[in-house]
Amino acid sequence: MENLGYAGGQVEPGEKGTQAADSRSVASPMNSSITLQTISDDTKTTTSTRDKWGRDIEFMLSCIAYSVGFGNIWKFPYTALKHGGGAFLLPYLIVLFIVGRPIYYLEMILGQFSSRGCVKLYDLAPAMRGIGVAQTIAMFVVMTYYAPVLAITFRYFVASFSSTLPWSECNPSWANCVNSSFVGRLEPTNGTAVGLQSSAELYFLKEVIHKAPSLEDGLGMPDWKLALCLLFAWIVVATILIRGAKSTGKASYFLAIFPYVIIIILLLQTLMLDGAMQGILYFITPQWDKLLSIEVWYEAVTQCFFSLSVCYGGIIAYSSFNNFSNNVHRDAVIISWLDTFTSIVAGCIVFGVIGNLAYVSGQPDIQKLARDGAGLTFMTYPDAIAKFQFLPQLFAALFFLMLFIVGVGSNLGVTTSIITAIRDQRPQLRHWQVVLGTVTVGYFFGLLYLTPGGFDFLDVIDYYGAKYVTLTFAVLELATVAWIYGVDRICRDIRFMLGIETSFYWRVCWGLIAPAATLLILIFSFADFELQKVPMGYNVLGLFIYAIAVLQLPGWYCYAVWRRRSKQTESLRKAAHNALKPMDIWGPESDTVRLQYQTEEEQYQNSQPLERSTMQRIKKRMFNMG
Repeated sequence: MENLGYAGGQVEPGEKGTQAADSRSVASPMNSSITLQTISDDTKTTTSTRDKWGRDIEFMLSCIAYSVGFGNIWKFPYTALKHGGGAFLLPYLIVLFIVGRPIYYLEMILGQFSSRGCVKLYDLAPAMRGIGVAQTIAMFVVMTYYAPVLAITFRYFVASFSSTLPWSECNPSWANCVNSSFVGRLEPTNGTAVGLQSSAELYFLKEVIHKAPSLEDGLGMPDWKLALCLLFAWIVVATILIRGAKSTGKASYFLAIFPYVIIIILLLQTLMLDGAMQGILYFITPQWDKLLSIEVWYEAVTQCFFSLSVCYGGIIAYSSFNNFSNNVHRDAVIISWLDTFTSIVAGCIVFGVIGNLAYVSGQPDIQKLARDGAGLTFMTYPDAIAKFQFLPQLFAALFFLMLFIVGVGSNLGVTTSIITAIRDQRPQLRHWQVVLGTVTVGYFFGLLYLTPGGFDFLDVIDYYGAKYVTLTFAVLELATVAWIYGVDRICRDIRFMLGIETSFYWRVCWGLIAPAATLLILIFSFADFELQKVPMGYNVLGLFIYAIAVLQLPGWYCYAVWRRRSKQTESLRKAAHNALKPMDIWGPESDTVRLQYQTEEEQYQNSQPLERSTMQRIKKRMFNMG
């Protein structure tokens, strides 16, 4: 594929950027056996040149597959419905423009410029390496429960090929059950309609996950059918990852494109259902009074944050496999808007089907039919499909196939981030060894979530180990990159890499808006914090995971200072200050390009006058104004 990234910013022959332009594209997908000497913490090691995507478009498709996932299908529709319907879209789009897209572009820049994963990236400020380690811990937590959800999805996909959908009819042993295939409104007789549950709901709770009433009696044993589905899910992921970026890139053509084929088919079918338009209108009708609620804006930032999967490390890991001059500005804009478009279309599909469910069941209040999270996907949607008069098996199979494919794409990004972090620190390990080790650990941890208490356990681990860890270190990541490393230096890196100037919009978003927004999210999250309603031992475990992640920051800061102090050439104060500066090996992967970059950066620093006031330092830090 023609590299469009550098073409837009070429310099005239004879200018200093020409030589760099020629030398920056030497990396190829086949050069992973070439070695180079790097110095990390004063220790010389030999590392392999990073594997590369086969074509630039494979990176964009892989990012689409990673970012478009379960959050688009089940979290966005319910969040939008709960917080104003169509009115929620306005703050969401504003937040996407000033927070989501800028962070997405920033992480792409950092990964591509340095060819490093989320841990090794902090060669730009070694004292802050704990941020990358903590984000890897959060990613590991996500990896352990993402695949089990994939396993349940695959179980439903297989069940969709039955002659009669197994969740459409009640099992004789289920009390207070009504067939999901029943069309019409139940008329209460002597209270018999009170407490009734659909067969789709009971099938999920009793036949699929065997849900326990609580965690008081422990987790229990995993379901063997789900264990086999989990094994299949990890085999699919391992098969794609085993050859690195090359095989992941090839798989991205299917993982990123095919779900949209299914989405179009499902959307067309949904629009033809009776009552579908009422459901869609209910989904998108604005409730303008909600715009005045701080909670709506908080939810918009949170949804945008998690929907794009920023500040987890996956975007940085994928970008690190890019050719040096790939046009990541174009990719960031396309992916961020496509993610939003997918969320809206998925919402129309889900609520179109719920509208049909309301129509055939005679339930006037659509909101009573909608459930949050997995309930929307594994209870409400199957209940509605069971009422289809024409080939319900086909639409069930298409829906769960789409869900499985987008889940695999997201899981690839999560697992790649972990694998990249490990290989960056231990380059002597073979790629296939790290892949097999990671998926094996992921499989056995995943069995915990397929037990009768697994979904309650998932909520606890996600609450402490993913949500709070990610939000905390998102704030620290943005503060480190924007203020310690500096927005002005990021912009110089972009100019060196792509030959383009960075606009005021990106600068103010990176330096002010995005850090402030993530800090506000964190503050509101802590304000709403409460222990989960589970036995105290599980809360202690969750808090322990969070504490381990938080302690990475001071731990790695002390380590970085100790390494500098071990030279016996710096005072403690000077070592603590210099540990926040980029290491000598910071810069592009290529030796030649890195040497040119360091030379230009040194010349720039020497040419800058000393800032006399705090305001001058802030202006220079953010806007590159002397």
